[in-house]
This record gives sequence, structure tokens and C-alpha cells, in this order.
Amino acid sequence: MSEGEGVSGKRGLERRELDILALERRGFAGPGAKERAIREELGLAPVRYYQLLNALIDDERALACDPVTVNRLRRVREGRRGER
Repeated sequence: MSEGEGVSGKRGLERRELDILALERRGFAGPGAKERAIREELGLAPVRYYQLLNALIDDERALACDPVTVNRLRRVREGRRGER
């Protein structure tokens, strides 16, 4: 186990949280590909996935673990809020 990595994963994140961040780093080709991956790889309904993702990108542990992905997701979310 590396420095800063506890029993539950990098910087205190649970395995599912790490898996969500990993899925967000990937690119998906074609409509429905991401939702299919969410169901097949994580065993989650897309609605639940996005609920967990939104909570995760507000979590400072996630920011410490993967700042590039979390900051990108925060920018995307803020952009969408500005469109409303």
C-alpha cells in the first residue's frame, strides 16, 4: 500500500468511488455506450450513477485522488448550470 492509501483505497475513497472516477476518465463512442458500461461494469442504474458522481465531485478526497478528472467534471457541471 502506498503513502496516503488506506484500507479502503487511495486517499480514503471506496472501491466504487475509484471505479466511478476511472469510468469518467474513459471516452465512449456512440450513444448509449457510457450507460451500458455503467450498468455492466458497475452494476448501477445510470440515474444512481450520476447521483453518486455528483456527490463524489464535491468530495475533497476525490479531488486529492484525481484532480484533473474532478476539476473537469466540476467545470462541465458549472457550465450546465449556467445554461439553465
